[in-house]
Amino acid sequence: MIERKITPSRRLGLRADKLKPFTLRACELGAYEAKIINAATVLSAPWVRMKCRFGCELYGLGYCCPPQTPTPLEMRDVIACYKHALLFHCTKPGSTSRIAYELEQEIFLSGFYKAIGLGAGPCRICRKCSPKGCMHPDKARPSMEACGIDVFATVRANGFPIEVLKDESCQGNYYGLVLID
Repeated sequence: MIERKITPSRRLGLRADKLKPFTLRACELGAYEAKIINAATVLSAPWVRMKCRFGCELYGLGYCCPPQTPTPLEMRDVIACYKHALLFHCTKPGSTSRIAYELEQEIFLSGFYKAIGLGAGPCRICRKCSPKGCMHPDKARPSMEACGIDVFATVRANGFPIEVLKDESCQGNYYGLVLID
C-alpha cells in the first residue's frame, strides 16, 4: 500500500486553511499527494502547446486537446483570476482528469464557485471523440499542458518531483490542478 502524503499550505492566508480538507480528499480519490498552492506559481508558456502540436499524435483529435483548448495567453488570464489552487500528484496515468473533475465538483458545492479542474494527458472518458462534439462536456477536463501550462516549472516551483521519462520502464509522475477562489 502506498502511503499518501498531505503537504500543508504555508503563507496562503485564512481562506487556504478552509481548502486544506480538499488535499485529503484528493488522496482519498487516488492522488499520491496534494497541496494548496499560490495560483501565481502556475506558469503558462507558448512553447507548451507547440509541443502538443508537434509531438503528440492526438493533436487536434479531441475536444480536450489543442486547438480546442484555451491558448497559453488565455490561460494566463484565467489563472490571474485566482489566488489558490490545489495541485495533486498521481503515480498512475489516466486518473488525474477524473480526480480533477470530482474535486472541482466538491469544491464548487462547498461554496468556491470559481473552481475549475485540469488533468493530464488526453481525455479518456470515451475511446474516441465523437465528430458531433463532446459527448460528456460536463465531465471532460482538458489537461494542463493542453492549456499551455508549463507542468514541469509549476510542479518544481511547488516542491513536487518530475523528470523526463527516458523510456516506458521509468516511474511517471502525473499532475492535476484545481483553480480555486
